[in-house]
Amino acid sequence: MASTNKKPATATTSKARLASIVKSARDTMRKDAGLNGDLDRLPQLSWLLFLKAFDQRVEQVGETLDPDYRPAIGKGYRWQDWATDRDFSGNELKTFVNDDLIPYLADLRSVGGNADDPRNVLSTIFKDVTNRMQSGTLLRDLVNLVDQIHFDSSDDIHTMAFVYESILKEMRDAAGDSGEFYTPRPVNRFMVQQSFLKLGESILDPACGTGGFLVQAYEDLMQQVDTDSQRMRLHADIRGIEKKPLPYLLASMNMLLHGVGAPRLVRENALLQMRDATAADRVDVVLTNPPFGGEEERSIVGKFPKGYQTQETSWLFLLAIIDQLKKGGRCAIVLPNGSLFASGENSIGARIKQKLMKDCNLHTIVRLPQGVFAPYTQIPSNLLFFEKGNPTEEIWFYEISPSDERRGYTKTKPMRVEEFDSCIEWWGGERREGREEGPSTWRVLAVDVEKEGHNLDISNPHVGEDLVHHSPGELVEELLKTENEIIGLLKKLHTEMIGSGE
Repeated sequence: MASTNKKPATATTSKARLASIVKSARDTMRKDAGLNGDLDRLPQLSWLLFLKAFDQRVEQVGETLDPDYRPAIGKGYRWQDWATDRDFSGNELKTFVNDDLIPYLADLRSVGGNADDPRNVLSTIFKDVTNRMQSGTLLRDLVNLVDQIHFDSSDDIHTMAFVYESILKEMRDAAGDSGEFYTPRPVNRFMVQQSFLKLGESILDPACGTGGFLVQAYEDLMQQVDTDSQRMRLHADIRGIEKKPLPYLLASMNMLLHGVGAPRLVRENALLQMRDATAADRVDVVLTNPPFGGEEERSIVGKFPKGYQTQETSWLFLLAIIDQLKKGGRCAIVLPNGSLFASGENSIGARIKQKLMKDCNLHTIVRLPQGVFAPYTQIPSNLLFFEKGNPTEEIWFYEISPSDERRGYTKTKPMRVEEFDSCIEWWGGERREGREEGPSTWRVLAVDVEKEGHNLDISNPHVGEDLVHHSPGELVEELLKTENEIIGLLKKLHTEMIGSGE
């Protein structure tokens, strides 16, 4: 195999040019019989993009800055060694990728157990990577297209990140059919903003998916960075856990494109990882949208204390997160209405909420409109914000309603960032000062929640005041919506009762 040993490319890739290359790449992949739909094509493109970006952003930059830099990928296996060799025919390339490259990358080992060693990320990714393309000729064409993309300057990275976000959105849309609910960008941006992150804080998303919360947190905190040491500390403080190989690959690529060469991502069952964690593993901030509606295997459930054992994933995540936080740590988490509803002394959900309010100050619940997570689910959801260390005395609720011109959200008309503006203004800054009750806000005392069996599914007490202004059609629509919510909650409660043996 020939090695061109080319110098790093100096060309840049405009947004229009990049979009054109990505379109050509996807058209090329559509011709291959081994790839079926975006759930095959987008991962194939992502691991190739990852290797190209890794070579330019990590290896070549490392060699430029440090004469003693030791590349993570050995000679002959770096992108510049094989991908740029145009004499490497399609069939030869396919054989090399399948039999040599992927096994080599999957078997990489970090030096001295160094957590910052990018070999950790490379080996974890490529243990689950398979070249699904059957045509060596089409693979050669695809590699040639990816090689036209450049990652030399910050402008290049920004451009690629922008286009990659659109790829991730399509990936999320495709994954939604298989039960993966990804957080819309306006929601994770709001949750990160209202968590008031600071440099030096450890930040974890235990269900990181494609890395949306982590990238948003990183972008926000990079604005506070002044030195290289602060930047390196930030890289170490942004952490994620993801169980499935495909989202792990996409999250790693997402972080790499935003400048993190060795992302602190773990491919593991987050519940198992958090239950086995020590006090030294606790973090300052958790930002997450855990899976809900699923059931965990009994070996995982058995890791939790008796009295809190349930197969409902959202309850287990909430319980694990409480233990994962340092004293004074804080969390912003997405939970469905059903999780807020469960009440009664014998309800596991109620006991977990009781622990939450005893160990943490659950200061704010933001109630999202129905359809925010469309097209994945119509289940209404909530954003809970709490701090560990002091018990809850009162909970503020803020209900966000769709603007007047829209009655809900769809895939083509998602929630907009500005729809959180009024809530941000009401919030009262980091200390939550000056909050007042109004048509969309209300306050509930913790003692009253306790009397109601720790039911947190508390409706807006002001909503009835406005009913006289609604048309008959709107009232019927609201009644139907409420009826569907009640049916969903009853089903959820019935499932939980069966699971607890009641």
